[in-house]
Amino acid sequence: MATTATGPTFRDASHADVDELVALIESAYRGESSRAGWTTEADILQGQRTDPQGVREVIESPGSRLLTAERDGRIVACCQLEHRGTCAYFGMFAVSPALQGAGLGRTVLAEAERQARETWGVTEMHMTVISVREELIAWYERRGYRRTGRMTPFPYGDERFGIPQRPDLRFELLVKPLV
Repeated sequence: MATTATGPTFRDASHADVDELVALIESAYRGESSRAGWTTEADILQGQRTDPQGVREVIESPGSRLLTAERDGRIVACCQLEHRGTCAYFGMFAVSPALQGAGLGRTVLAEAERQARETWGVTEMHMTVISVREELIAWYERRGYRRTGRMTPFPYGDERFGIPQRPDLRFELLVKPLV
């Protein structure tokens, strides 16, 4: 486990964490609880953000990790890291809504970048963000990510990713050099 002086404790998730992680991810993105933070998707997507099977798949997948950040024995943030050749993919990022806006997300993102670079020797971090999430994209841009204009379709009709509330959802690839 790596710990910073004033920050959270980081570790990889285990199967024992699945229910706590699903609750954290759902609270950060869906429903009324998500409105306490600024990362909510409640106005553009309803339904689930993830489920126990999706979290287990990330934990079990070769070349993939689900990094957790803990404070006082509780998971307060998480993110997926997946090794993809010369880059790493960053996803399933969630910070407890009650703790958003205080720098925890920035700390977790920096640790994820550090671990991807040191563990896999990757030179870039990739992520996809729903293109209408301008405030979130701007947050990533302030941390060195750039928009690529490369879009992929949102999986309309697959409720595992939520129930879209508008017809124009797409994912945009954001990229950051890690050198």
